[in-house]
Amino acid sequence: MIKYLITDPNYHYKSFKGVDFVCFRDKKSDAFEAKATEFIVQAKEEGIENIFLSEHYLIAKKLGATGVHLTSRQFVFIPEAKRRGLKVIISTHTEAEIEEAIRKKVDFITYSPIFESPNKGTPKGIEDLKKMVLRYNIPIIALGGIISEKEILQVKEAGAYGFASIRYFTGVCCA
Repeated sequence: MIKYLITDPNYHYKSFKGVDFVCFRDKKSDAFEAKATEFIVQAKEEGIENIFLSEHYLIAKKLGATGVHLTSRQFVFIPEAKRRGLKVIISTHTEAEIEEAIRKKVDFITYSPIFESPNKGTPKGIEDLKKMVLRYNIPIIALGGIISEKEILQVKEAGAYGFASIRYFTGVCCA
């Protein structure tokens, strides 16, 4: 099961140790490209092979990232990102979005929120995650409210390809 770290400008990440995928996500900065460049250099120095940038597929291609992690409002950009040779992860929250992602041939999806997560709506729950994993032939990465080994074990038992988190990797929220 892969571990996917998604960054947030509110948290500091000292290392990517033990992580399989990383995503640079910063929706606030006017210096996205410069910060993304530093992020990619650090990730490569630490041996990370799957480096994604959030939302910006043109910058991802320009900087040599592995791919792009698109939001659920960016389905229209999937074909162009794929034409540019990028791996594509897209955020999904419904079965209809999962089906559209499959039709557009994305490489991975995140499905969320699985557990309670601030400002992310009603959790899907582990049973819904299991249902999606069994129903669809696409690597599903669980996202949302994964803050401890307890949630990771549940996601693993559900058969997900992996889990993604911001807070788990910082230890800020976790007891």
